[in-house]
Amino acid sequence: MGEDRLKAFASVTFDDSFVVRNMKVVEGTKGVFLCMPSRKLPDGTHKDMVHPINQEFREYLEENVLKAYEEELKKNPLGAEKTAHSSDYDFHAAESGQDVQ
Repeated sequence: MGEDRLKAFASVTFDDSFVVRNMKVVEGTKGVFLCMPSRKLPDGTHKDMVHPINQEFREYLEENVLKAYEEELKKNPLGAEKTAHSSDYDFHAAESGQDVQ
């Protein structure tokens, strides 16, 4: 993305019925992590627009999105964030059994 910390955007589609767009893959002091889409409030703070309800699913989602990000980096060693296309990935939600792309 041409920024130091922001590495990529991610979108996930649940069961071909619900999509979450604009999640961010960000480089932190302890490695990359996933940020939920947020909006800036009038007071300057940011509030997540969507988020996992429990820690187990948050970890599951982050693990799979970061895995997809790493796969893109392998396809394009110069930086997946510079590619003009997006890729689809399928995985299953641990408890719900719903397909996730």
